[in-house]
Amino acid sequence: MNVAERLPEFADAFPFESFNRMQSAALPAILERDENVVVSAPTASGKTALAELAICKTLEQGGTALFLAPLRALTNEKEREWERFEALGYSVYVVTGERDLNPRRAERADILVMTPEKADSATRKHESTRYQFVRDVDCCVIDEVHLLDSDRRGSVLEVTVSRLRRLCDPRIVALSATMQNVDDVAAWLDAVPETTLEFGSEYRPIPLSAEVRTYTHGENPFADKYRRLYRALDLAEPHIRDGGQALVFVASRQDTRQAAGKARDELSSRDVPMGARGDFDFHTETQVLTNETLRKSVLDGVGFHHAGLSREDKNHVEEWFRRGDVQLLFSTSTLAWGVNLPARCVVIRDTKLHDPLEGEVDMSPLDVLQMLGRAGRPGYDDAGYAYVVCDSVDANTYRTLLREGKPIESRLAEDLAAHLNAEIALGTIRDLDDVVDWIETTFYFVRAQRAPEAYDSGTRLRERLRETLSTLVTDGFVETDDELRIEATPLGQLTSRYYLRLDTATRFGALCENERDSLSEDALLEAVAGAAEFDSVSARQHEREAIAAVLSQTELEDPSHRKVLAILRASTTGSTPADLQSDAWVIRHNALRLLAALQEFLDRFSGPFAANLARRVEARIENAISAASVGLTAIDGVGSGRAKTLARAGMSTPTDVVEAEIDGLVRAGLSEGIAERVFESACDLPTVAIDWGAFPDTIPAGENDLREVTVRTTAGSARAGIDVTVNDVPMTDTATYLGEATVPVGVFGGNARELEYEITVCFPNLPLRPVSESKTVKVV
Repeated sequence: MNVAERLPEFADAFPFESFNRMQSAALPAILERDENVVVSAPTASGKTALAELAICKTLEQGGTALFLAPLRALTNEKEREWERFEALGYSVYVVTGERDLNPRRAERADILVMTPEKADSATRKHESTRYQFVRDVDCCVIDEVHLLDSDRRGSVLEVTVSRLRRLCDPRIVALSATMQNVDDVAAWLDAVPETTLEFGSEYRPIPLSAEVRTYTHGENPFADKYRRLYRALDLAEPHIRDGGQALVFVASRQDTRQAAGKARDELSSRDVPMGARGDFDFHTETQVLTNETLRKSVLDGVGFHHAGLSREDKNHVEEWFRRGDVQLLFSTSTLAWGVNLPARCVVIRDTKLHDPLEGEVDMSPLDVLQMLGRAGRPGYDDAGYAYVVCDSVDANTYRTLLREGKPIESRLAEDLAAHLNAEIALGTIRDLDDVVDWIETTFYFVRAQRAPEAYDSGTRLRERLRETLSTLVTDGFVETDDELRIEATPLGQLTSRYYLRLDTATRFGALCENERDSLSEDALLEAVAGAAEFDSVSARQHEREAIAAVLSQTELEDPSHRKVLAILRASTTGSTPADLQSDAWVIRHNALRLLAALQEFLDRFSGPFAANLARRVEARIENAISAASVGLTAIDGVGSGRAKTLARAGMSTPTDVVEAEIDGLVRAGLSEGIAERVFESACDLPTVAIDWGAFPDTIPAGENDLREVTVRTTAGSARAGIDVTVNDVPMTDTATYLGEATVPVGVFGGNARELEYEITVCFPNLPLRPVSESKTVKVV
């Protein structure tokens, strides 16, 4: 079927002229009907075009389309691919956690691209003006809907789609690789038989031969890794010699680089004809790569690909692999999801992965099937060849997976309490009947009807919901009234807003009950390091010595939490031991999210001074800066490097930067343009001035006097906490939005010979150190 004839207005949005057999068969369900659609089709059969068809129909009707991509890397890829829609006058906007949201662009976008996690966040905040755009979605395309069966992420997708349907009831178009129970997904999404389409292996462009191969397992994991590599090369070599290409999936970014280096040497020793070192044009072309190791490797025909490479380097490697300049490519699982990069031969070398937060885990069966589906190059190969290399004890498990596939299950039960709390916090659940109504909108409910022996259903399900709700009430997340109406407490609200595990929220709440004087940087670091989110962090044997070098033996007993604490403490000074660096980025990234949550907990339950401490700790971890100089990071454009440059020049606060002026910043090492921007930003930050007015120097014994002290900022304004003490005893504390505030201070001529009054000002949302001034009054 010709694209231009069927969709003349959108012909340029498609990178081909004619729809293939599968796309043509699915086209009536998408374009000629309005019901929800579920499509199951083999990998590489052209499902992306179905998503684009649904988007085209939505745009034609003047609506907004939301595309849910399984990985953040794929949201960026869609942004590049769908410049075709931009060229037709439609706007594409990607919403991810790594970008600052532009609400105006999001509201005006014709096509929104998000991950399930970001869509979950947006739908939870749909009443705010920043995220109200999510209420205007007319069509939601779910790419790889079998992600429902993914650990943790699956339940997020499930509740997000259910919530979105309650918010604005968009048309749902769900796409998936081959799955056993497509009818269950269709039942969940209310897709009618005419729009529930299941395409078998006969629709796969290239037939797939998939096998399991074992290796001899030894006692040394490092040696085992190379045994599996040689097994993978044995499988790939015949196809490479025959002019084909091979894609080998490994466990980690580091493994892609190491395996590529070893494979270059091994294939050279086997005299396998590869590489383009004699090709002057290709040699010149590779100079654009920023990764020097990758540049040397691709000249030998061997590449590697992972999320840590720059976007440009990844794009080049993908292009050279498609062209055949790279014959062997090592990759992490990122390439399996959505990136159209097939190979004649695909080998999964590693079925077990090291997750920084979970330790050693088995690769998801969904990932396995997704990777193997990349075998076979349309237009080049008559067949695709896929292999799983595993220990013999796991062989039957993978043979069964390849033979029978896997039904898609709901993972909601694993996080039921947290998701139920979130819905109560949103106000969509107000009593037990609402709880039941909510669960009936989920995929869990559908699977419970189909497989009651594996799920709670009927009376058992209702009882489980009642018990879960009761636990939320007992633990302080939810409260009820005499009429059994339910609503979230402030604890439940904050837990939902920051996606915290319930145990972590309880831990943070308990910390907030401590006296302010007992709170310290160490106490906050220990609270975060001991969070439930880090329970499964693996502290490997070779890391124990590095951990001990950072921590005392008395700090946290659990090895997982000790490792996290060691990384966080070392991060404040930029001195993370080498043995801990491989997991440090992931742990820091998650810790910063938890610290942001802890800051708000402290602000809500302890006050602005405790929140300010959390904000400074967060800034220290993010920028590896000293406690004395952390305030510099409040300046826009000043991160770790510039803060250290300024600190070396004797500046430790934004006030110091303002006093140095632009010339001083240039002398400190900043370029003139940067110095101007840093100076202007520093000038916009609040600068505290305390005017004691007619505050007395003496007071007669037995007399009392009430005076007023003015606290103001001479530059920018911000929310502040103002604390007054006398002889270190708290008198008053005030929270205000500080431009200028008047603070009443009582002067009492009591038994003390001298009264030391101190006024301290902090800004809970800025990493500025508190500012204090004192005044001594003698009792005469």
